[in-house]
Amino acid sequence: MPQTARHVALVLALCLAASSAFAQGNLRIGLGDDPDGLDPTTSRFYTTRIVFAALCDKLFEIDEKAGIVPQLALGAETSADGKTVTIKLRPGVMFHDGEPFTAEAAKYSLERHMNMKGSFRKPELAAVDSIEVADPLAVKLNLKQPFSPLLAQLTDRAGMMVSPKAAEASGDKFALKPVCAGPYKFVERVAQDRIVVEKFADYWNKDQIFIDKITYVPIVDSTVRLANLRSGGLDMMERLLATDIKTVRDDPRLRLSSAVSLCFFALLVNVANGPKADNPLGKDARVRRAFDLAIDREALNQVVFNGEFVPGNQWVNPQSPWYQQAFPVPKRDIAKAKALMKEAGVTGRLAVDFMIGNNPETRQLAEVLQSMTAEAGFDLKIRVVEAATALKTAEEGDFQLYMNTWSGRIDPDGNSVIYQMCGAPQNMGKYCSKEVDSFHQQARAVTDPAARKAIYEKLAEKFLADGWIFYLYHPQYLIAHTNKLAGFKPMPDGLLRVTGVKLK
Repeated sequence: MPQTARHVALVLALCLAASSAFAQGNLRIGLGDDPDGLDPTTSRFYTTRIVFAALCDKLFEIDEKAGIVPQLALGAETSADGKTVTIKLRPGVMFHDGEPFTAEAAKYSLERHMNMKGSFRKPELAAVDSIEVADPLAVKLNLKQPFSPLLAQLTDRAGMMVSPKAAEASGDKFALKPVCAGPYKFVERVAQDRIVVEKFADYWNKDQIFIDKITYVPIVDSTVRLANLRSGGLDMMERLLATDIKTVRDDPRLRLSSAVSLCFFALLVNVANGPKADNPLGKDARVRRAFDLAIDREALNQVVFNGEFVPGNQWVNPQSPWYQQAFPVPKRDIAKAKALMKEAGVTGRLAVDFMIGNNPETRQLAEVLQSMTAEAGFDLKIRVVEAATALKTAEEGDFQLYMNTWSGRIDPDGNSVIYQMCGAPQNMGKYCSKEVDSFHQQARAVTDPAARKAIYEKLAEKFLADGWIFYLYHPQYLIAHTNKLAGFKPMPDGLLRVTGVKLK
């Protein structure tokens, strides 16, 4: 080959290589809302957990069947009495600031989750009494009592490790520039616009990380997210609307990934959180029972979600081994609902302040509920509020009925305690039952699944009768992405893992 031809061929090869590298360069992911602060100790949003899947590795991870597998840990051993758990740590792990991950760092992170002001991890680690460094790569968790859900808790934010050096230096500003031990490190955040992370060169599993940069783009409207995906402005989007499934399947440039979720959608009733609880729905279980009987969950699924979701009435879905078959999804019964309203002394139409988050699917769901419950004598006054504001408003008690979503956990304790126990962080209705609390404590101390399920049956009998939460359905996680994306595996918690993912 003449020299000039060889030069042209070399330049062409370099250009093609550069083009290929560029294609691997930036994965653009559309999120359903703007994440809250990027500190695993204080974070609460589902979308923040999606970002953390790239930023912050955990002691344990879940697999595609929601089983617990090691991540920053190598394994765990529990003492015969169930009160000591020793966790062996993975060697050779570094934080994004170059600091080594050791037992001291693990102890620091766990104690930060347990003790820091404003931590939402406290209830998740409430069973831990103290933490010891057993050796440079092992920590010993001393428990107040046996706690069967512990390892499951460590597959989420309670198990995320942060750099002690960075956390101490930044104090309460850590969320502005988080430093963890995940495959990607933080670059920048522009509120309501983007979060950018880039590949961490010293990641312990770097051979499985193929994309150089990820840009998370919050776009509240799912229809707009999909339009951006179809136009090439995004490579991936979470929470596709069920009504848009056909559009994705009909587009040869797109692919649909789905997984039945651990999540539930529910309606929370204000039963004791300030003056707004002082109404028949908040004070009378018969009125709440009437409301529940006015709902046709299967019709909701068909009308709003094209039949793609799973109707439910408990904190786990009907396919879960923890589902209580003795308390099936109730059938709609308007006659019985009206009779209960009359028995409770409710005459005329009962106006209810119904607060919902601002997205099209939620609004449609609220409107269908409004129509259904009207037949039983309820007059739902729909109040649309931005998601973060709605959460804060609910905590302050400024609601009578609030549509809420929980992203779900692999152990039933993670879906129930946080809403059901007295003073729990998501217990925005201020429901409190010492009997329910006792059942939860009993279930946490038992390791045998059959014995735990028997306790949960007693809990369900009491809690569902009180009816301050109406569980409606369990969605499928619907994730749409370009056909150039390879290696993506949908997971039952809906988080977008990037290990093994390539952008062709």
